[in-house]
Amino acid sequence: MQDRGDERLMHWRNLFISGLALSILVGSVFVGGSLFVAKAENAEPESESKAPCTDDAMIVFDASGSMSGNQELGIPNSKPRIDEVRWALRQVLPSATRYRRVGLVTYGPGPYNQCNVSLAMKPTANAAKKIMRAVNRIIPAGKTPLTSGVEQAAEALDYRNTPGVIVVVTDGEETCGRAPCELAKQLHDNAAQLTVHVIAFRYAGYSWTGTQSIVDVMCLAEQNNGLLIKANSEQELADALEKTLDCPMISQAPPSFDSVR
Repeated sequence: MQDRGDERLMHWRNLFISGLALSILVGSVFVGGSLFVAKAENAEPESESKAPCTDDAMIVFDASGSMSGNQELGIPNSKPRIDEVRWALRQVLPSATRYRRVGLVTYGPGPYNQCNVSLAMKPTANAAKKIMRAVNRIIPAGKTPLTSGVEQAAEALDYRNTPGVIVVVTDGEETCGRAPCELAKQLHDNAAQLTVHVIAFRYAGYSWTGTQSIVDVMCLAEQNNGLLIKANSEQELADALEKTLDCPMISQAPPSFDSVR
């Protein structure tokens, strides 16, 4: 009888341990009466229009010549736009990269007036410092091959087979002869589950030449479950990056839950 009782005890103990392990795996943790839920890596999204905030992400960074200044906007003693973007990234990346892998594509750096696109890094864990080092080295000078930049970011995410998020930061329209809306349809038709957000920075500036210029980038977001956000200041840009890259519920959890990834 004792042996049979011990077997029952071990049976229920094993069930308890298995249940506890499962709850930890899906990231359900009670803290002070509140429930923090970190999505499991392969969990289904809450809706088809919003990818989980732990999916791999790519930042598509505008390093075209227009990012070198703000004088065209009539802002006295203003710093270059690229410095504003660097500031905004520094505010957001440390938190955003704690819970997801992030990579970087830059377009426009290098020789003057050229259509250059560079894959700086594929999605990488704890990437904040690496991304900032790459961004700090950029000298904006070229044109705006925005479409090619988004396309390269999608390929880095293996978008046909894997869910992912692209966040495009641009201060102007495509200037290298490609059609963003054609790429938007291609991504929509072939992606496993891709979200493309577009942040139109300094939208009031000379780099945006009319209604069509914003329509051309809007379709990237509209056809791929994303947001189009207009940001006309450093803080608005930081807010937009936080909205599209960060995991608000997780990042507000106490520091002791850094291990929830």
